[in-house]
Amino acid sequence: MGTKSLTPLGIAVLALLAEGPMHPYEMYQLLVSRKEDRIVKIRPGSLYHAVDRLAEKDLVRAVGTDREGNRPERTTYEVTGSGRRALTDEISETLAMPVAEYPRFVLALSEMHNIQAAEAISCLRTRIEHKSTEDAELAEIEDVVRGRGVPPIFFVGIGYMRTVIAAEVTWLRQFTADVESGRIPWLTDDMATEMAARRAGKNSNDSGEAL
Repeated sequence: MGTKSLTPLGIAVLALLAEGPMHPYEMYQLLVSRKEDRIVKIRPGSLYHAVDRLAEKDLVRAVGTDREGNRPERTTYEVTGSGRRALTDEISETLAMPVAEYPRFVLALSEMHNIQAAEAISCLRTRIEHKSTEDAELAEIEDVVRGRGVPPIFFVGIGYMRTVIAAEVTWLRQFTADVESGRIPWLTDDMATEMAARRAGKNSNDSGEAL
């Protein structure tokens, strides 16, 4: 299976069932308690839908139902042999092969010359505050799981996320300092006019060559 065969939530479900049979609500509780909702977008409805899709592909199968009091029946699932292979293939390929993800933030950086420098710097400083708060929350989660005696291999993702955040914050602080000092000049009306003239001249030359 390729990297497009399973959704992130599908991978999370298969990984949970690789630990042992469980019903979807239990999966949801585990994912939330482990703070994996920071890695995978999780909603109860979407999780049940993901389980149904995996069952249709014979990657998981129902192994029984139970009922507690007046609650609806809960179906317990287990991973199949095909599901285990799909999970390991997906993890291996995703670890090895980078995939273009087209992040919106990079697009916004590329187009921020459309707003004033002061506004852009203010927005980026707000982002730095948010990312710093996120890092503090992740550090707290890291301390909690480490305190529970969870083997480090289970929360390496948190360490990676914190490293990425630290790199982004460092870059953002340097960039805002460079803009404020003038080392990176902001787009002026004169610069925009000059660029437009260059494009017009290039288009004119291209048309002449085509003729």
